[in-house]
Amino acid sequence: MSSGGRPIRVLNVAEKPSVAKAVAGILSQGGGMRVREGRSRFNKIFEFGYTIRGQQCQMLFTSVTGHLMELDFDDRYRKWHSCDPIQLYRAPVVKYVPEDKMDIKRTLEEESRNCQWLVLWLDCDREGENIAFEVVEVCTQANRHLNVWRARFSALIDRDIRESVEALVRPNQLFADAVDVRQEIDLRIGASFTRFQTMLLRDAFHLDFARDNRNVVLSYGPCQFPTLGFIVERYWEIQSHEPEEFWTINCTHNSDEGIATFNWMRGHMFDYTCAVIIYEMCIQEPAATVSVTEVAWNSSFTTNAAVKLSQTVPNYNHEWYWGSACSKVAKVRQEEKLKYPPHPLTTIELEKRASRYFRISSEQTMKVAEDLYQAGFISYPRTETDCFSQRTDLRAIVQEQQGHPVWGSYAQRLLDPGEGLWRNPSGGGHDDKAHPPIHPTKFSSGESRWSQDHHRLYELVVRHFLACVSKPAVGAETTVEVDIASELFSASGRVILEKNYLDVYRFESWGGSMIPTYTFGQQFAATTLTLDSGVTRPPTLLSEADLLNSMDKAGIGTDATMHDHIKKLLDRCYATKDSNTRFSPTNLGEALVMGYDDMGYELWKPYLRAMMESDMKLVSTGAKRKAEVLETCLEQMKACFLDARSNKAKLFEAMEVFFERSGRSGADEQQAGGDITRRCGVCQESDMVLRRKPDGNFMVGCLGFPQCRNVVWLPGSLAEAAVTTNTCSICTPGPVFMIQFKFRRLEIPHNYNVDHLARAGPTTTSSSNQQRNPRQIACTHCMQYGHSSNVCPSQVSHSSMARSQGVNQQNGKISYLS
Repeated sequence: MSSGGRPIRVLNVAEKPSVAKAVAGILSQGGGMRVREGRSRFNKIFEFGYTIRGQQCQMLFTSVTGHLMELDFDDRYRKWHSCDPIQLYRAPVVKYVPEDKMDIKRTLEEESRNCQWLVLWLDCDREGENIAFEVVEVCTQANRHLNVWRARFSALIDRDIRESVEALVRPNQLFADAVDVRQEIDLRIGASFTRFQTMLLRDAFHLDFARDNRNVVLSYGPCQFPTLGFIVERYWEIQSHEPEEFWTINCTHNSDEGIATFNWMRGHMFDYTCAVIIYEMCIQEPAATVSVTEVAWNSSFTTNAAVKLSQTVPNYNHEWYWGSACSKVAKVRQEEKLKYPPHPLTTIELEKRASRYFRISSEQTMKVAEDLYQAGFISYPRTETDCFSQRTDLRAIVQEQQGHPVWGSYAQRLLDPGEGLWRNPSGGGHDDKAHPPIHPTKFSSGESRWSQDHHRLYELVVRHFLACVSKPAVGAETTVEVDIASELFSASGRVILEKNYLDVYRFESWGGSMIPTYTFGQQFAATTLTLDSGVTRPPTLLSEADLLNSMDKAGIGTDATMHDHIKKLLDRCYATKDSNTRFSPTNLGEALVMGYDDMGYELWKPYLRAMMESDMKLVSTGAKRKAEVLETCLEQMKACFLDARSNKAKLFEAMEVFFERSGRSGADEQQAGGDITRRCGVCQESDMVLRRKPDGNFMVGCLGFPQCRNVVWLPGSLAEAAVTTNTCSICTPGPVFMIQFKFRRLEIPHNYNVDHLARAGPTTTSSSNQQRNPRQIACTHCMQYGHSSNVCPSQVSHSSMARSQGVNQQNGKISYLS
């Protein structure tokens, strides 16, 4: 009790108006609560009586809306042309309350003057702790005698809220310092590089995504740029992939019990001759019988491969035979296999699984999860913890789900000791010391106001939790190895004995089927062998789940910010996301990464940011001081900035390559038509079409842009170009339609014929790869792409060009090889 017997007046501040309303409703038990307006019409004040540790309190509950303050440079450095960007690494910074938050500030000042306690109900992570100290600064300036407390909670439910108010602690200054470090580093680095690259490039290039090119900002973010780097690097891997043919021997055996497919234990071979020799050894095994009565083409074998076979293996004609051999079972292994349930749910896993199962973006996932949390249905959705505390009553959480019409019966079985399904969850070894894993906190069979995404995410959280406390699935796996001419082949089959957690966790499956029964030493005939060919495939574009996984492993961003970094890439037009949630870089994004890569500084790699994130974590634990980390990081990035500025020509050149010469910067042009010349030799899915760009240059590009960026640039000295009905007799696969084009007379030697008929595009794989190489070089004479300097029409004489490109003087044809 306070002096005079009056209740203690307690100012409680939550991070959002909805949280303030929810917590006030829980503590007031729905009765005796008075609501009044504050200075801000969105942040109301709730008043009610409550007892804390035996003391009568008059509770005043209000809120902020996220961060109350912003960090920015002093006024004289805020305008873009006010200083050299290098000065931003040392320019004074100030933390202030912006104009749109001034009403909230006035409410806090007025209410705190008449209170004795300040209780902070901000989100229990580092960002929330930083906001808490912003509130403390405003309130203590109005009343320096305030007794400041911190409430830590993970779910907006009665149990958590009442426990937290009885276990108030002091706010953590180290957590707030770690966020201050991140904010200042990001401000100084982001502002300096953003101003540098925007002022360098904006006026030099037409950026098609911006209506007003003068106001466009080419932003740079220390987390945003490495995230873009993952997308570009995967795209480059795909573009540089060289398909390589390989061969493998496949073995199948028919029995009364069914068909078994045995895989060659060597996998595959890239040496064709060796593969054929081994295959012949197998089918000519002394104990084997070789069937040549039925001739059949293997659909994956090409005519060229059959020609090679007839040249390599004697007595083979120009046909391909299926072979059969006698096999001996070399090994039979039977064992029990377990499929373990997933670890308890973290933020990153929630985002990855929502993207993979439902194709919900990480941004939308966090928005919906926040709605569910604020309504009290799930625990706090921003957590790195993947193990439950021993104090958590897991059975009580399961018990609440027994009434659900879909998974309620499974929850009942879990709690039944006779079923034997219960297993304490295994953790993944991560604990952020702030929040438990994401789990259901209130039963719902579906709310009327929920969207489909709300239903899906709530179901995912519940099913994931029920799976975590379940026994593993149990299966019996049989592996059989057979020996054919000392070549080993294996087959495996699995049957599920106990589905256990798979009964409820419908998002995962455990495939497999039985194979016929074999015994050690058993011999059987009528084994079919085929020699199949295939080609290596490039990796796929990064999906959102892949990108989140890469960011998580590299330490880029936090569980609360990763989705924001991805969204910024899309907002800034640095990347695109298709309907399968796979990312491709735009010309702008690829150009920026290429430019910085050419400078020698891998600013698009995750290493620098990962070190910064590690240092910030050390600040939050007290292992490093705030000033020390700031000094080290900023000096390092200042050196990078100076080097980048001194090598700015490389960034300019990269932009020139990808914008002025790419011919694919406009969204409208992606759908633009054109006369088809051939099937694309890179993606093998879309057509190549002839187009004329606004600058007058001609190009043949793939309609599969942006997934495929195969392009052939025609010489810059062309006046006209048109696709004809004539087809090339050399290029395969066809048809490849010839292009009739005409040179501008003044830009070629006087004795050079202005009219030519050409085939548009490469005829060999190496040429195709050259087309899609992002580092292709422009001609040094005319600065055009698609030809080298030694065959430039503006420089080479008629006779030498005829020799180098095979001009037919009689019919005027020229084979244009890129």
